[in-house]
Amino acid sequence: MFAPYWGLYLKSIHFNAIQIAILMSVQPIMRMLSPTLWGWLADHTGKRLAVVQVAAFCSALSYLGVFFTTDFIGLLLTMTLMSFFWSASMPLVEAITLTYLGNRTALYGRIRSWGSIGFIMAVLGLGYAFDYVAITWILWAGVIIELGILLFARQIPSIKIPEHHTDDQPILRLLLRPKVLTLFCACFMMAVAYGPYYTFYSIYLVESGYTKSAVGWLWALGVICEIVVFFAMPWLLPRLALSQMMIASFASAVIRFLLIGWGVSSLPLMLLAQALHAVSFGAFHAVTMVLIHKFFRGRHQSKGQALFGSLTYGAGGMVGGLLSGLLWEHWGAAVMYSCSAIAAMLGLLLILWKLRGVTNT
Repeated sequence: MFAPYWGLYLKSIHFNAIQIAILMSVQPIMRMLSPTLWGWLADHTGKRLAVVQVAAFCSALSYLGVFFTTDFIGLLLTMTLMSFFWSASMPLVEAITLTYLGNRTALYGRIRSWGSIGFIMAVLGLGYAFDYVAITWILWAGVIIELGILLFARQIPSIKIPEHHTDDQPILRLLLRPKVLTLFCACFMMAVAYGPYYTFYSIYLVESGYTKSAVGWLWALGVICEIVVFFAMPWLLPRLALSQMMIASFASAVIRFLLIGWGVSSLPLMLLAQALHAVSFGAFHAVTMVLIHKFFRGRHQSKGQALFGSLTYGAGGMVGGLLSGLLWEHWGAAVMYSCSAIAAMLGLLLILWKLRGVTNT
């Protein structure tokens, strides 16, 4: 709901590009700041599931503030509070999932694909809806989704955290290993690259003449291709090195963002760009989760996932989102998405430098 349509809602209440970029960057900023706190709390108490459930309740409650303000400062405060709680869930659920799977991490993609299915339902359903109803109805869609998160957070099975020989090592020592640090830096660059995509892609398409339902289909196409990759991961992981899939992911991102920036007038090129989401995000995300599970084990799992979310998706998304406002305002979309391609290229060079040859064993 947020990635494709929240920017359109903000534009409808007359915010400019800089204000939209700031408000759309609140979630990545909170993903940078709060998961480490939540991960530490979960590992310290051993109650990952309880932390997820409390955070889901507080996120739903604080979201209600969007009904009471269309003021920039008011929305900034509301989204900051909601995102502080909302950002707790994903790293902890990732850790719970991978702990539950144990050595069967190749099956992670099939579980993660349900998030993609939810994404498709949201972008297609809301895309068609917004061709007929006002974009302000997005506020009620948010209530339904927040309540759904709260309901299903209470159904997640509890799982015991296994002990590991690295449990007594400080988390910083694990983080500063060369391969781990390189992975974090490369994924930070990928998140920077995606910042303009999540902030302005829908606005860019609508201003280029696409209907909101077409925007929904383009978002959905990318995620449909992503699901295919998620289900193929149990077949791909034994056959390809993790580093090979990471190289393919970053290379695909470079091509994809150049296509978006310079080929928006061509529907076939936009379809190709969205099909590349299968590799540039689907394979990328599945492989990085396997790598984080490989690098952070035992009682460090939640903190490792939280640090990864904070320093890559959070910090990178914040930088990419904020820069996108300036680039959009002063140089336009083509230059903005070219900068995305450059960021992805820098990530690719890091992978080639330090992570070539990393396998799933």
